[in-house]
Amino acid sequence: MRIAPRSQLRDSPGISPGSPSCERSPYSGSVPRAESIVLLNTGEGKGKSSAAFGVMGRGWARGWRVGVVQFIKGGKWQTGERKLAAHLGIDWQTLGDGFTWESQDIDETVALGRHAWGVAREKLASGDYDLLILDELTYAVHYGWVPADEVVAGISARAPHTNVVITGRNAAPELVEVADTVTEMKKIKHVYDRGVKAKKGIEY
Repeated sequence: MRIAPRSQLRDSPGISPGSPSCERSPYSGSVPRAESIVLLNTGEGKGKSSAAFGVMGRGWARGWRVGVVQFIKGGKWQTGERKLAAHLGIDWQTLGDGFTWESQDIDETVALGRHAWGVAREKLASGDYDLLILDELTYAVHYGWVPADEVVAGISARAPHTNVVITGRNAAPELVEVADTVTEMKKIKHVYDRGVKAKKGIEY
């Protein structure tokens, strides 16, 4: 497993394993800042994972140890963000087998989804990461592969300094509740509606 080393020029305000669970924000004299937060990007619109990978790049640039677990995409998906993560030395695991409607063995698909959650849960608790992106996790809950309360428990019991970004449509109410910041992407229109297929460099 490759984990990007911490930068010696860690920007302030930084988050470190030894910092207190809550400290005063440098931008306000009265607003406390949690040591780590959970972000959820959901909704029908485009940009959920793209936004998460923007945070991935931002965290890496701040010297954070970053990890990614993908729940749906399979190993054959050589996406641009995956290539970028490899270049940056970010720990990246693609553990699904592709879109569910393309599955040749739904039992295997479910087993892979549960395995992906097991991997993610261990990473959440490990203390090895400042940022974990759980891409498409909402689907594993929505399809019933992993109970929502199990996911909430794993996120709630994460290492204190581990920030989390969750992506995917149909976020369960339990995930909305446990998240600190929730963004819903709303589709106004999409080029796919005109029959234009996914474009390299834009969608992947």
